[in-house]
Amino acid sequence: MHFLRPELAWLIAASAALLVVRWRMRGRFAASTTVSRLAAGGYRASIVRRLPIAALALALGLVALALMEPVLPSSDIEVQSRGLDIVMLLDLSSSMQEQMERVRPSRDMSRLTFTTRDAMAVRVPGKTRLEATKDAIKSFVTRRRDDRIALIVFSDNAYVVSPLTFDHGYLLRYIDMVDDQILRGEGMTAIGDGLALANYLLSRQAGTLRRNQVIVLFTDGESNKGRDPVDVLAESNAADIRVHFVGLDLEEEVRNKAQVQKLLDAITRYGGRYFDANTVRDVDAASRTIDSIEKGVLVSRVHVRDEPVYQWFALPALALLVASMGLRALPFFADQT
Repeated sequence: MHFLRPELAWLIAASAALLVVRWRMRGRFAASTTVSRLAAGGYRASIVRRLPIAALALALGLVALALMEPVLPSSDIEVQSRGLDIVMLLDLSSSMQEQMERVRPSRDMSRLTFTTRDAMAVRVPGKTRLEATKDAIKSFVTRRRDDRIALIVFSDNAYVVSPLTFDHGYLLRYIDMVDDQILRGEGMTAIGDGLALANYLLSRQAGTLRRNQVIVLFTDGESNKGRDPVDVLAESNAADIRVHFVGLDLEEEVRNKAQVQKLLDAITRYGGRYFDANTVRDVDAASRTIDSIEKGVLVSRVHVRDEPVYQWFALPALALLVASMGLRALPFFADQT
């Protein structure tokens, strides 16, 4: 607690001292001889009879403190969570309908036969790459409460399924609607075009309060149509957009190609990460890892203000003043001079 007008303390103290001096002098007379004779065997009033004056003095002291404007410092901390703008970029090329964790024929030249056991293994029912990716994306979306998330799909061309939105329920319904039929007649992998559309969407919806921007690319192959994705990644980096790449059951032969290696190098060079997801569990783990490394910003503001508490002194002072007046009305406390 502190006082906004502490300078009044000196004035109040001087006034109180003057009142005390006048009260002490009120019973003194010039005829000192008479006073001394009367005081020799005089009767001293009970200290209890001084309660009215004591209550009045205390009331005046509390009023003085109230006039000095006492306040209590009070602070409020406002915490705001500023999320991210995230574009989920989903490959819908024809190979995304292949089953995850399938058994591939051996590429060893000494074994050119593909046995019945291998064929049966391939036909074991399980999630396709598209199904596993959709589940991972939905799980990711449900964990990102403060983020605006968009969905773009691509094959020969890129298309916006949902713009950046906080309405994650709406987004989840659109994710469920994505299947191999919505881009019927297409089947290529235009990664560069997908990235370019994601960059455009992020720039158009950036708004005045720019949020950190992220693209998460899910694909199972190399780019074979449209713009060079490495060139588009350079544009993403220039716009301060980070890109992560989840390789869905990416075959080693494809991953080792120079074009793909160049793309992966660009991803990591510009601050993104590559995730090799060969199983359904790997896809989910990749989405959880991205969720853990891409966090929003907590912004805190402290608002400090002074809460007036003069009533802590004024109300007791009023009660004491009333008590003093009430006691003076009683014969026992009548002022005897």
